[in-house]
Amino acid sequence: MRSPRISTPAAGLLAAAALLFAFGGPVSQAAFGTPTASAAAAPAAQPAAEQLGSPYVSTHLYFGTGRHNGNPPITEAEFNKFLAEVITPRFPSGLTLQEGRGQWRDKEGDINSERSYELTVMYPVREAAARNADIEYIRKLYCKTWELESVGRADVRAQVDF
Repeated sequence: MRSPRISTPAAGLLAAAALLFAFGGPVSQAAFGTPTASAAAAPAAQPAAEQLGSPYVSTHLYFGTGRHNGNPPITEAEFNKFLAEVITPRFPSGLTLQEGRGQWRDKEGDINSERSYELTVMYPVREAAARNADIEYIRKLYCKTWELESVGRADVRAQVDF
C-alpha cells in the first residue's frame, strides 16, 4: 500500500514543526513566530562564555600517599617538602591543592584506599608544550622518589579570567 503523498509546502511545514517541537519550543508558537513567555521574559543577550577570559589548560594531578612493600605512607611533611621544592618552582604563579581520599586498583589487582592530594594548575594553551615537560617531570619524580606506580593526570580546556 502506498503512503499518502504530502505536498512539498506542507511537508516543509511539518518538518519544521517537528524540529522545533523536538528542540523544546511549543510548535504553535514557534511555527508562527510568536515569542514564548520565557523568551519574552529573558534578559538582554549576554556575551557567550567563549568570549570571556583566555584559552587555558587546567591540569589536575592525583598524588596518592600509600606505598608498597610495607613502607609507611608518605607523610604530610614529606608531601609539603615535595610541593615546595619540586612543584612550586615550576608553577610559581599559583596552584590549588586539595586533600582527599583516593582509591585505585594497582598492577597486582589490589584495591588501595589512601589519603591523596589533588593538585590543579592552569596555564595558557600557548604554554602547553613547555608545561607538559614540567608536569611529566613532577609525575615521574614523585613515582621514583617513593617507588609508586603512577600519578594520575587529567587535562581540561577552559576559558579563564583572573
